[in-house]
Order: sequence, then structure tokens, then C-alpha cells
Amino acid sequence: MRRRDFIGGLSGTALALPFRVQAQQPAMPVIGYLDVYSTPPRWAEAFRGGLRDLGYIENQTIIIEWRSAAGKTARLPGLAAALVRLQPKVIVAETPVAALAAKSATATIPIAVIMASDAVELGLVKSLARPDGNITGLSTQSAELFGKRLELLTEIVPGLVRVGVVGSIASRPARTNYGHLQAAAAALHLHVELFEVKRPEDFDTAFKAASKRVGGVVVFNNAIVRAHREVIVAAAAQYKVPAVYPDAAMTVAGGLLSYAANIPDLHRRAATYVDRILKGAKPADLPFQQPTKFELVINLKTAKALSLTVPPTLVARADEVIE
Repeated sequence: MRRRDFIGGLSGTALALPFRVQAQQPAMPVIGYLDVYSTPPRWAEAFRGGLRDLGYIENQTIIIEWRSAAGKTARLPGLAAALVRLQPKVIVAETPVAALAAKSATATIPIAVIMASDAVELGLVKSLARPDGNITGLSTQSAELFGKRLELLTEIVPGLVRVGVVGSIASRPARTNYGHLQAAAAALHLHVELFEVKRPEDFDTAFKAASKRVGGVVVFNNAIVRAHREVIVAAAAQYKVPAVYPDAAMTVAGGLLSYAANIPDLHRRAATYVDRILKGAKPADLPFQQPTKFELVINLKTAKALSLTVPPTLVARADEVIE
């Protein structure tokens, strides 16, 4: 055999080999993940854990493209559009605001929402039982939760008449939630006053004003609150304002009490939607699911600092008590 023929044949074999290997290893499916603030590590790990339980391992069997607006909701439409250009098999939207941005970016790529409060009222879907579109996911039952938080606050604060709301209602989901809270307060004969927060430095002003005008506060669960838990808890302690929180982490950090759906559990369960969609299911055929785990966490140290006595019956109902 001539040397040139040998080298040519060897080169042809070498060139052909990668293509054969590539043909045997199809590209990993891409999952887009969109949130307003960076997802807390324990939530992200719960989502990854749910995927692992179903046989998916990040960067080995699937690729997750994480995108965060870093607290700037105006960035969400651009981030959603960028994810759509990657042609993921599914987009996971952590919150309703992220889901609205994803919906505006695509009507065909499946979207799974992790914490979808008021999905019907916000226009995300026509029905929780029959989504009839490209969106499905998990509901947080926000309307019911606001009523429960107010009830807990009245149990801990004797003679509560006026209650404050601390947070931002700039977004459409937040305004809807504020309406739910007002309705729940009216049913309990409570007067509501809003202390709106647009910037982190507003929390100090809000709690200082609340300490003079209301007997207790409900803290909203939205992007700015999630990003500044420690600031909020510290302000409530400084001005001695009893507050009920939307996240157990805030009670662990020194808040008085919290009642909420178990958020890590919702992230873990969101993986089941990803699994079913990757296997060919359509979002329109996947009903929204309700939370199955709720957490009542009470911080007795904080109650003592506020000169409040927590009823023993309430302590007995708590999932976690911090002493």
C-alpha cells in the first residue's frame, strides 16, 4: 500500500469515528429555569433532588439553563426570550411574574410554574383542572394562606384590630394577593393598612410607621421580600412589631411566626412535571396540583422579646418551635 493511501485511509477513519460516536450520544435535553431573584440553594437543591429521583442528573443526562433577573423584573421578558431561543424542552418558571414573562415569549414551549398563585385570575391558564395551553404547574393557594396567617396573628396578638401589610404590590400577582388579604381581613373584622416597599431601605420606614399605627403585620411573599429577609426581621425586632411571614426561613432567622406551603417540597414536585413533559405529555393535559405540605413555625424567643404569650394550643399545632 502506498504511504499516501494509508494516511488517507487512516484520516478517513479518524474523521468518521467522532461522527459515529456523536450519533450514538444524542444531545441532552435542555431545561430553562427562570426566576426573579436567584433561587435559594435549598430550593434549587430540592428541584435537582426531585430530578435525580426520576433519573435525571444535571450536566450528565440533562442541561439546566438557570436565568435570574437579579431582582429587576423588567429584565424578565428579555431573559424569557433568550431562553426560548435556546429551544428548551420545557421552561420552569419559579413565580407567577416569571411565568407571565415566559408566556409572553412562547405559546408552544411547555412551561411549568412552581409557585403559581392565582394562575386563573392572572390569565396564565383558563382552568387549574384543564390548563388548555402550554402552562401547568403547582399552586400555592395564596387566598387561603392569607386568611390563615391573619387568624394566627389574632391568636398571638390579643385584641388585634388593625393589621399592616409590608411589601410591594407593584406587580399584577401582588395586587391580586392584596385583594385576597383584604377580603380575608374583612371576614375577621380587621382593618388593613398598606406599608408599601419599593426599595430595601423602605423596610425600616415601613416597620417604624407600622409600630405606631397597627397591632401586627403580614409580610408579603414577593421578590424584594425574598431578597432581604434579614433586613425585614431586624426591622420588625427593632420596632417591636409582631409579624407573620410567608417563609419558614424568616422565622428561623428571628421572625415571630410563619405559615406557608412547604416551598422546597413544591420545587421537588415540580420535577415530576418536567419528567412527564420530557416523556411527551402536554401541559394542557396536566392539571395544576395543590400543596400537600404546609409549615407552621413559631419562634418563642421572639415572642418573649415582644412580650407576647403564645397559646399552648398553637404551640402544639406547630411543625417547628424555636426556643
